[in-house]
Amino acid sequence: MCKTSSTENGDNRMNDLSPKERILRIFNKQIVDRPPVICPGGMMNSAIVEIMNKTGNRLPEGHHDSSIMTSIAEDVYKYTGFENIGVPFCMTIESEVLGSSIDYGSISCEPKIYREAFSSTVDVIYKELSIMHKNSRVQAVAESIYHLSKEHVDVPVIGSITGPISTSASIITPSTFFRELIRKPSYAHKLIDYTADNIIEFAKLMIENGVTAISIADPTATGEILGPNMFREYALRYINKIVDAIHKMDIPVIVHICGNMNIVKKYIPKIRADAVSVDASVNLSRLKQEYPQLTTMGNMSTFLLELGDEQTIHLQTERLLQKQIDIIAPACGLSTSTPLKNIISMTQAVKEY
Repeated sequence: MCKTSSTENGDNRMNDLSPKERILRIFNKQIVDRPPVICPGGMMNSAIVEIMNKTGNRLPEGHHDSSIMTSIAEDVYKYTGFENIGVPFCMTIESEVLGSSIDYGSISCEPKIYREAFSSTVDVIYKELSIMHKNSRVQAVAESIYHLSKEHVDVPVIGSITGPISTSASIITPSTFFRELIRKPSYAHKLIDYTADNIIEFAKLMIENGVTAISIADPTATGEILGPNMFREYALRYINKIVDAIHKMDIPVIVHICGNMNIVKKYIPKIRADAVSVDASVNLSRLKQEYPQLTTMGNMSTFLLELGDEQTIHLQTERLLQKQIDIIAPACGLSTSTPLKNIISMTQAVKEY
């Protein structure tokens, strides 16, 4: 649970914490002056159109070119007030490596799956893990992380990866994938395990190049889609496999799960992450009360950030702070049309707290 104080064991420099120190203290359940305010990238991409038009550093070019990717990530950090730098800016890299075709989108539209690689879990062609290292977009992310971590030593660089259920559902026709979780469990387990191994390889490359933390977003692994039994059988098992592998490399992990958690809530404390991020539909204060051991992250409505006014956003941020949420962040992926002034209203409210 987040604790705030001006001192700890005679340490009077709480107010001088760097963004990196602050979030690492949160992960370690140590006292801080206030919560960090972050947006980790990946599914929770904060490369909004207004910033890209302001600077001229744009997507979709930044999905491929490490120099442009680095510049966009720095621009987001500079203009939004978020206290981290996060790459990449989409959720399609892992599925592309594993064979799916990608539509890379535009400045205002994020990449999406154009065609899944396989029609069934039975048809999957399993390749060596080295394919992750050979992909040009993976290399662009690794190079960007290297430069960002060297240039911004006091800022947490967060590497964002897509979770095992969402990635698996992006390389198999989704309707078939969900049926085969029930009808062909041995094939489904083999696929998700393979997917998890490749995701771990991506995380390793990020870690080797200097990330402070890894964020895993698995929006398809929601209780509303899977139900409690399949959430436990597939999502919890393979998310924890990835978390454990990253922890062995001494790097903290954030896990984001979308949707209403009610039917799978009892499994959330079993996720072995250092922080759990949730959607705006979740009563995060109540979740903290029920499971005080959780380090909580979120959960500012992205609809409010896109369509609301600055005063309402400021007040809602203050409510999250008063509820002692450990890390303040958007609840899900930001719309690319989100006004910059609304994001600043959120980040300033945290820094003024």
